[in-house]
Amino acid sequence: MICNWPLGNGEALQFEVLAKNEGWNAIAGLYIFAYQLQNGNWQAVYIGQTDNFSLRMPNHDRLDAAVRAGATHIHAKVVNSQQNRDLWESMLIRNLQPQLNQHHR
Repeated sequence: MICNWPLGNGEALQFEVLAKNEGWNAIAGLYIFAYQLQNGNWQAVYIGQTDNFSLRMPNHDRLDAAVRAGATHIHAKVVNSQQNRDLWESMLIRNLQPQLNQHHR
């Protein structure tokens, strides 16, 4: 499943929607802990980035808090460029205002 998340500038990024926190590859990217609303839209709970999904995701320090806040899925996007990860993470947080992100607001 694919989900398009708006950056707030008229553009959106495509993320793959994953129901399990397993099978990660050693690649860089962005991720969103989210849950689906009754109308079919997604609500972001936490947005982050990593330079290695396989090291970051299995024991993520914000995952328990995200699950308590309702997160049921992880949306992931491979983004090799650190510059793009920094820019897009900041834009997503500013636009979506996830409850567990306090920076970039």
